[in-house]
Amino acid sequence: MVDADNNNPVHQVVIVGGGFGGLYAAKALKKADVNVTLIDKRNFHLFQPLLYQVATGALSPADISSPLRSVLSKSKNTKVRLGFVNDIDTVAQNVMVGDETIHYDTLIVATGAKHSYFGKDNWEEFAPGLKTVEDAIEMRRRIFMAFEAAEKETDPEKRRAWLTFVIVGGGPTGVELAGAIAELANQTLKEDFRNIDTSEARILLLEGMERILPPFAPELSQAAETSLTQLGVLVQTKTMVTNIENGVVTIKQGDSVRELASKTILWAAGVKANPMGKVLAERTGAECDRLGRVIVEPDLSIQGHSHIFVVGDLANFSHQNGKPLPGVAPVAKQEGEYVAKLIQQRLKGDTLPQFNYTDHGNLAIIGQNSAVVDLGFIKLKGFFAWLFWLLIHIYFLIEFDNKIVVMIQWAWNYFTRNRGARLITGQESLAQVGIEDSKSSYNRQPINV
Repeated sequence: MVDADNNNPVHQVVIVGGGFGGLYAAKALKKADVNVTLIDKRNFHLFQPLLYQVATGALSPADISSPLRSVLSKSKNTKVRLGFVNDIDTVAQNVMVGDETIHYDTLIVATGAKHSYFGKDNWEEFAPGLKTVEDAIEMRRRIFMAFEAAEKETDPEKRRAWLTFVIVGGGPTGVELAGAIAELANQTLKEDFRNIDTSEARILLLEGMERILPPFAPELSQAAETSLTQLGVLVQTKTMVTNIENGVVTIKQGDSVRELASKTILWAAGVKANPMGKVLAERTGAECDRLGRVIVEPDLSIQGHSHIFVVGDLANFSHQNGKPLPGVAPVAKQEGEYVAKLIQQRLKGDTLPQFNYTDHGNLAIIGQNSAVVDLGFIKLKGFFAWLFWLLIHIYFLIEFDNKIVVMIQWAWNYFTRNRGARLITGQESLAQVGIEDSKSSYNRQPINV
């Protein structure tokens, strides 16, 4: 494309991925003298830190999602392209989106990560992870389906299995899931069933390391475990999962091996890079780490390809303290903004110092009125940490209407102890409780949310 005023080609920036890294890069280029094309296989940006609340019925998917075209509607130099990038030609500087070819002068790859089962991919069928809207809806289905199945189950052992929830992984996602399910069982659903006492549900949180929330200060990890225990969660650390099958989790604690019967097993233990990392490695010769993340230069570019940048969960940036930066939203956001600024400086003939991540701290919510916050210079726990967690998450939601909706929903949930998005969807759910009607459209079509 050519600038009509000076007859010079306009610099073409292509961004692959509309998560935090890609979106914040696009937003930061709003006033730059470039043309931006943002490509994503989804037409929306997902606020992943609140995805667990969709999985536990506190929020609906639309509450934490923002249409990319709407977010970038005032960025007149930016186009949004719905599609899947299946290859990159680093010689001609093109990305292939299906049958279409899109040229770039600068490429930013921000395709994120997916959950990892440490080589046991067959576990995914029995223990879904939590990275996408579809993951959250499936997790929500399994959680609420467990209570429905227990309500009609007459065999005590089978009912106990339905009321046993196992969460694998004691990081922030696992802790937040465990606390939310405990609140569901002990508060939200307590008066809703007639044949079961939902407060008898067992919620087990399994963590392989010595304590939950390993990135946090030890005293905050202990405070989180105490809060979870008060909610009725059984926290088991130094516990390795050795096998997952339909309804059974095999765990190893020291020399002891035992099986847990559970119909609802949820995965929050590990992540691996998006397959785009492998494509980049093949096309550029870049190195990848064992998780598939692309090892980047101090300015987040790929060695030998100064015009290709990798940001967010797909990047292994180890130039700051000798180990990769964590795969969290603030890292991706800062990296996206840095690359956008670097592009503008390069067009002026200048450069920037290497990327430097500013760690503003870690946060995790355990339940109502309970959270832990580690800001480095100050550590909070309990009510004030919970209030800080709420304010920070409202602040970082992308669109104003999302902020208002989530605030209202949280206020309603706080005073009523109710979760209004407790929908069970899908044909499998109906069959699970013996609802079969060949004349019903529900038996032929899945329910879309």
